[in-house]
Amino acid sequence: MRLTKVAALSLALAAAPLVANAAVQPPANVAAAVAGPGRTADNVKLDESRKPVEVLQFLGLKQGMNVLDLFGANAYWAEITAPAVGPKGHVIVWEPTQFYNDKAKASFADFIAKQPNVSIVSSPFEAPALPKNYADFVMLNLNYHDTYWQSDKFGIPRMDPNAFLKAVYAAMKPGAVIGVIDHVASPNSDTRVTVDKLHRIDPNVIKADFKRAGFVLAGSSDLLRNPADDHSLLVFDPKIRGKTDRVIFKFKKPR
Repeated sequence: MRLTKVAALSLALAAAPLVANAAVQPPANVAAAVAGPGRTADNVKLDESRKPVEVLQFLGLKQGMNVLDLFGANAYWAEITAPAVGPKGHVIVWEPTQFYNDKAKASFADFIAKQPNVSIVSSPFEAPALPKNYADFVMLNLNYHDTYWQSDKFGIPRMDPNAFLKAVYAAMKPGAVIGVIDHVASPNSDTRVTVDKLHRIDPNVIKADFKRAGFVLAGSSDLLRNPADDHSLLVFDPKIRGKTDRVIFKFKKPR
């Protein structure tokens, strides 16, 4: 596991009691964070298709929360959640080492130099090293399907989605929320084959996996649904990229 110095500090923070209970904090000012000056132009371009204000309001982000942003080294969600949770909150980004190259490291270092309540942890995709009992709020955006993916090119071995969710569950406090957004696949008999071909996942597989891991479904949203997407194209196909039919689930870890 590779930790930046600031990430190590954040793990210590996770072990300490919160200054205030996030459950009684007011809603985060997400709209102001989205409109803020500290965001990159490339990330702002994604707002139209991701609807961050509506999504984070639906998921219930609040001031003072500890946020775990999975696969977040592009800083899209961290640029928004860090100012939104404020100085009493903290954001830890986790990025698989397979995707965290020198360019990504340099870019993220520039970001955290300006955003003191953010840190990053990097470990192999197949061995997510996450802080224990840390998060009030977790974001898992367009990547859960990758736990079913295997790639020699990117050094991704065959993984166990159940083991991944066990690590995420342990990283969350009782009562914490995880928002799961993913590209929709039509019902099928082989999730791994579908993911390898299309990078999509059947929403029923997501629900079943999270239920088996101990999570409770607290809600779903159609904010990012697109009936014009027939689920037949690879999500990176220019005809559908950025416009895929996406499901949003809100799961909770029971208290």
